[in-house]
Order: sequence, then C-alpha cells, then structure tokens
Amino acid sequence: MTFEQIIFYLFAGVLVIAAAGMVTVRNPIYAALCLILSFFTSAALWLLLEAEFLGIVLVLVYVGAVMVLFLFVIMMLDLNLDLLKEGFARYLPVGLLVAAVVAVEMILVLQSGPFGATQPAAPAPANNTEALGEILYTDYVYPFEIAAVILVVAIIAAIVLTLRRRPDARKQDISQQVQVRREDRVRLVKMKAERSGKEA
Repeated sequence: MTFEQIIFYLFAGVLVIAAAGMVTVRNPIYAALCLILSFFTSAALWLLLEAEFLGIVLVLVYVGAVMVLFLFVIMMLDLNLDLLKEGFARYLPVGLLVAAVVAVEMILVLQSGPFGATQPAAPAPANNTEALGEILYTDYVYPFEIAAVILVVAIIAAIVLTLRRRPDARKQDISQQVQVRREDRVRLVKMKAERSGKEA
C-alpha cells in the first residue's frame, strides 16, 4: 500500500466519521462543526485527485462563508435543545429507513461496473482550472447562464419576501436634510449667570 493510498483511506475514514457525527449529534453547533470537518476532509480528497481548484473553492466558499453564517445564525437563534431531543426518537425509524435506501443505492451503483465512458481524444491540459473554465464556458455555457439567472431570481425573490413596509420604521429624507437651516435646529437662549451662595 502506497503512502497516497494511506492518506486517502485516512481522510475517507475521517470524512465518514464526521458525516455520521453531523447527522447523529444532537447539538446543532456540534453538527455544524462536524460539517466543517467533513468539508475540510472532502477538500483534501479533491486535492489528492488533483482537482486543486475544487478543493480550494470548497474551503473558501463553504467553510469560509456558508458555515460561518450557519454558526452565526445557530448561535443567534438560541435553539431549544429539548424540543430537538424529543423529535429525535420520533423520527428515528424514518431516518433509518432513508439511510438504508441510500446505502442500497450506493452499493448498487458501485457494483454496476464502469459507465462506458470513453477516453478523451485530446489530452487534458495540465491546469485543471483552465480545463474547467474551458468546458464551463464552451460546452456548458447555456446551463451555466441559466443557473446564474435562477440564482439571481432567487436572490431577488428573497429580498422581495423579506422587504416589508413597517409604519413604525424610521427613514431618512435626504432632500429635507439638505434644505435644513440653522434656525430650525439651533435655538439660542439668553439667561443670567447664576451666582453661588458664597458670592451673594
């Protein structure tokens, strides 16, 4: 067994343990931390497969942005863990059934043999980022653009759904702020100086 295979099995084992811990742990913060660990080990496996761009993007996007946001939201919500513990035993049979179906599907896919994919005629470029960009913007340019439009529509829909007109909300009127005068905001009051009891 080579050193690369040892590293692969090591990261694969850590990935399986982290994924199992993410599903079975009851504390949502610990579940998010297990998910971060699974992302890191997945990125390491991508690096072993010589897909450096995908591994770096996985760490930067998911671990650096999405999971930090998840942890922030989980900690800000102050979730009631007692309710989560009550629902765990109730949905356990359904979860085990779904896990068994997914395991059977994965076993059937792994035992089906090769998919009959032919080798590419031209050798792939040495830089996988260049190869990914070339495929993405030539062969899959229309699906890529459609996915971008769908994401933009989803962002706009989320903003529209959360944008509510509140009557008690304060807002600024820039035109009124520019036209304000000193006499409208500042009032000069003249009053006699007070004397202390010793001076009197």
